[in-house]
Amino acid sequence: MNVSHRDALTDAVVADRMHGNPVVIRADASLTDAAALMDRHHVHGLPVVDATGILVGVLSQTDLNRARSTEYLWSNWPGLAVRHLMTSPAVTIHRSTPLIIAARRMEEHGIHRLVVVEDGDETSPAGVLSMTDLIHALAQETAAEREPVR
Repeated sequence: MNVSHRDALTDAVVADRMHGNPVVIRADASLTDAAALMDRHHVHGLPVVDATGILVGVLSQTDLNRARSTEYLWSNWPGLAVRHLMTSPAVTIHRSTPLIIAARRMEEHGIHRLVVVEDGDETSPAGVLSMTDLIHALAQETAAEREPVR
């Protein structure tokens, strides 16, 4: 079936494209641990949870880079914890939300990722949807449209 971009992106939901089982970090972890975790898992952002696993924010590579480029923050890096730099509250989206709505939310907030939460539970991260995930979805739909109908 040949579906247009608009229909495919409207019909697809966040759960179709998100990365489940997100790599998370605790708010009291060090920035060094956060940077190492991002590097080890090849991710650009981490949902931040408190000691009980409740979502409290997001830490991105941009946050770490900003700290690196600010002399005061850089000189105090060893004493800083994730909670000092994270964005709080996290911008979230439900698994059942259409991808087009997720794209709009990223655009509205000027962010590159959304923390995905279950439809009935706003407190624990179920996944992450990144701008890259949206671009991949768009690219796959574009490629599918170009395939000849047989």
